[in-house]
Amino acid sequence: MRLPLSKNILAAFVLLLFGNAALFAQTRNIGQLNVQQGSNITYDSQGRPIKKTTGNDSLQRRDRNADSITIFYHYYDSSRLRSLDSSINDFTTRYPFPYYYHNLGNYATAAESYFFNPLMKPGFDAGFHQYDIYGYTLENTKLYQSTRPYTELAYVLGSKAEQLINIVHTQNKKSNFNFSLEYRFSNAPGNLKNQNASENNFRFTSRYQSLNKKYEGSLIFISNKTASSENGGLQDNKKLDSLALNDPYELETRLGLAGTAGRNPFNTTVNTGNIYKNTIIQYQHHYDIGTKDSLVTDSVTYKLFYPRLRIEHILRLTTSSYNYFDQFVDSVRYQTYFNYITPNGIPISFKDAWSDLNNQFSLISYPDKKNVSQFVKASIAIENIKGTFNDTMATTHLYNAYVSGEYRNRTRNQVWDIEATGQLYLTGFNAGDYSAYISMKRMLGKKLGYFNIGFQNVNRSPSFILDPLSRFPINNRTTYAKENIIRFFALYENPRNGWKLGGEYFAVNNYMYFDSFFSAKQYATLFNVLHLNAEKKFRLSRYWNWYTEIHVQQTTGQPPVNIPFLLTRNRIAFEGNFATNLFLSMGMEIKYNTGYKADNYSPFIGQYFVQNENTISNRPEIDAFLHFRIKSFKGFFRLENLNTLNVKDGFSFNKLNFLANNNPSTGLWIRFGLWWSFVN
Repeated sequence: MRLPLSKNILAAFVLLLFGNAALFAQTRNIGQLNVQQGSNITYDSQGRPIKKTTGNDSLQRRDRNADSITIFYHYYDSSRLRSLDSSINDFTTRYPFPYYYHNLGNYATAAESYFFNPLMKPGFDAGFHQYDIYGYTLENTKLYQSTRPYTELAYVLGSKAEQLINIVHTQNKKSNFNFSLEYRFSNAPGNLKNQNASENNFRFTSRYQSLNKKYEGSLIFISNKTASSENGGLQDNKKLDSLALNDPYELETRLGLAGTAGRNPFNTTVNTGNIYKNTIIQYQHHYDIGTKDSLVTDSVTYKLFYPRLRIEHILRLTTSSYNYFDQFVDSVRYQTYFNYITPNGIPISFKDAWSDLNNQFSLISYPDKKNVSQFVKASIAIENIKGTFNDTMATTHLYNAYVSGEYRNRTRNQVWDIEATGQLYLTGFNAGDYSAYISMKRMLGKKLGYFNIGFQNVNRSPSFILDPLSRFPINNRTTYAKENIIRFFALYENPRNGWKLGGEYFAVNNYMYFDSFFSAKQYATLFNVLHLNAEKKFRLSRYWNWYTEIHVQQTTGQPPVNIPFLLTRNRIAFEGNFATNLFLSMGMEIKYNTGYKADNYSPFIGQYFVQNENTISNRPEIDAFLHFRIKSFKGFFRLENLNTLNVKDGFSFNKLNFLANNNPSTGLWIRFGLWWSFVN
């Protein structure tokens, strides 16, 4: 298979790498949390300055001209500080597509997990989740604190002109005000006709704290847009074995008018497919009542404040729209392949749009004034929801009122880590929904590692797509009971020896699922799913390492859940620190799952659905990679899907795996990525 990766691009990369070597050498590695050189101040687990206890503090002075940075972040709903990741051996930590997911053949198309992954959130849900992993969310939002402006630029180029651009910038305008910008754009023309897809993600955050540290506010703005053409899969899979030009683009697909599809990487026009949009605007602020304190050093006095009681308010507006449309309807294809009758040549469109205004008030108490990771929280919230259907005056107005409680305690010696939350919908559209969660983590010792156990129970209403008001064509809408899911989990982690052992056990009642292109069902019988996993890093020699991950899953009875029994990923890598600043990781990555009746996909309602006719058994996926880091510059070069090699057909890469019925994966795929981090 011919690949359109230009030799000029490789030459440009070599010039970029060596032409900037001197510049990189002047930039300090910022992949980890750093303390300013020469300073007698470090930071505690909450980011507050504390005086060092070792060394001769009186003789230490910071060089103001040193090219250094102290940067850390915490996730939106966590106070735990984290440092930046500088690792290079796992590409999936950089490329926003987990290895345990599959899509329909290219980035930004509908994705599904290989694991049993039910929705475990109570309250209102529109019902569309096939693009969730590509977007920004509140849960994965990072709030930064940095002593100097920090920027990361990334660019990934793949076969068929696939592109991904990622930009991150954060800086503190003052010590008490930080803002950050993130933008990610992807375009993937695809391997088949009418498969082009693009993703646009934007996120802005800002965080302000008053000088007396009593008031703090944070603003988060998130915008996601997915535009994904849908082709319904190939009309005839057997024709893959007799391609004239060894290019699957020759073959006809089940959706999309012939002649309208193209591979222009700068044109993401969708004539047949889905466009989903999502926007979140949230302002969270609080006022603290507590105790003042200070830390005096040789040259600086740091003002400290320990909160004891916090009054918090969160105002959040969420808007979303979900739209499937076809501008060039072929009624014969719709009836032949999907048993759906529609007038020929007349465009169709199914669209639901939602806005959700949520007001939440909370009281938070801190029993230990020097540990903000220990608190008790009580909240009450009211949300007003408006739905609009097919851009008409047909609307609905819903509301919910719910209460929630939370207890967290991460002990200062980090021996215990406890989290317990509960949420109950008192009245409104989702009255009776609830969730309960508890997790306890214990450090067994520096040599033994950590042990974590937990429990989760969710009782939730069916998604609104099953309501008769929704414009998406589901045939058997009726009154469904609430879905109830219980989950037990445990994890043992030993960082010293590179071990991770975990397990999940699900008990599911009134399970909602889809069983065809246009129908949903509820499985009222209780069933169980067991998921066990193990991870281990084996040191084969000084420079050779073997990373293995194994997942085993099993259901009881005959539930409408089809998952592979075994999924494993193995990476064998030659890696280490060569020269002064060169870190290298190169080798092979192999992923394999046992054959199973993989779910089919309905583009019309945006759902993967259970099928029991075809078993998909694929070759192991094999990738070769070369990853490196020089100071703050990271490069990734990958040859993916080597398993598609077909020596019987002139050494071609056309022995394709299948991801769903009639949806083949790509052949040999080249990806070339650059990540460059620098301090302004």
